[in-house]
Amino acid sequence: MSESLKSGVAVLFVAVSGMFAQSTAPRPTFDEFEVASIKPTPPGAGGRWIRMLSTNEFAAKNHALKTLIAAAYDLNPQAITGGPTWVDSDRYDIVARTPGGVRPTLNEQMSMLRKLLADRFGLTFHREEKEMRVYALTVARGGPKLKESTLSSDAPPQGPPPLIFVVSPQVIKLPGRYATMAEFASILQRSALENPVLDRTGLSGRYDFDLEFTPDETVFGGALGKGTDDSTKPNLYAAIQQQLGLRLEATKGPVQALVIDHVERPSEN
Repeated sequence: MSESLKSGVAVLFVAVSGMFAQSTAPRPTFDEFEVASIKPTPPGAGGRWIRMLSTNEFAAKNHALKTLIAAAYDLNPQAITGGPTWVDSDRYDIVARTPGGVRPTLNEQMSMLRKLLADRFGLTFHREEKEMRVYALTVARGGPKLKESTLSSDAPPQGPPPLIFVVSPQVIKLPGRYATMAEFASILQRSALENPVLDRTGLSGRYDFDLEFTPDETVFGGALGKGTDDSTKPNLYAAIQQQLGLRLEATKGPVQALVIDHVERPSEN
């Protein structure tokens, strides 16, 4: 074999080896944010959300500590008790950077948020089982109207789009992509409804769906009021049944409530 051919083979081998090494690189360990800033929300700020702004930037806007805890521990705020009054009244903005070059999953994001709440707010708590008013999410008669998702957890690079309500005075939209029923129940109980939501659908897949409904006083704490009379969309409960083939049933059930033992305001940083 000529020297030039040997050289070419060597280069090809190195290139292929490099590609293989990149494809098998271990996923980062999302134990905590690399860096995080927590500041009081400016007066008059509107909107409230938690999401990844890019592959590595996590942000929460206009959240009380109680709603941050609710998100981090997948609870309805009604299932959180204890602590001083400011855990409900003070609002905070969080911007944080996640490790590695891939977007963390929702569970990984919330794991890092739990660590941040313990470190910066000094949060400690214990659990108590309580009988509470809840909503049971079940499959309606006729079966679910959900499509099995064709998305991959790794495509696009930032991962599937987050499950977030798109709010306007006339209609509220929830575009679900690559979503589980547990995630759907979670966003309902953390954002839209005043009571915990228990997933009793028995559906274990990931689904694509589009939910659209008219707001009224029963959702978002009545903050959006009642939709316009000319709205063609049903309310949340009817929309879930008509559009998704699911059902929300008001009932009572045991909930693992979170009782705050200690918390302190974070220093600005």
